[in-house]
Amino acid sequence: MNSYLVRIYRKAEDNPRILIGVVEEVGKAERKAFNTLYELWDILNQKKELKKRKLSGNGGKGVV
Repeated sequence: MNSYLVRIYRKAEDNPRILIGVVEEVGKAERKAFNTLYELWDILNQKKELKKRKLSGNGGKGVV
């Protein structure tokens, strides 16, 4: 299981989906910025998608 540090710097009082912050995976130097809840979700789920593609051996594509 991966661990992440999520820093939220600002959020809109009238719209909780608007967040501004950064995500970094523990032990890695890379940081990714996000501006919405959806972007945060995509960043956190991106690692799972990459892992699934590696495990499937076909780049995550269906068999044709």
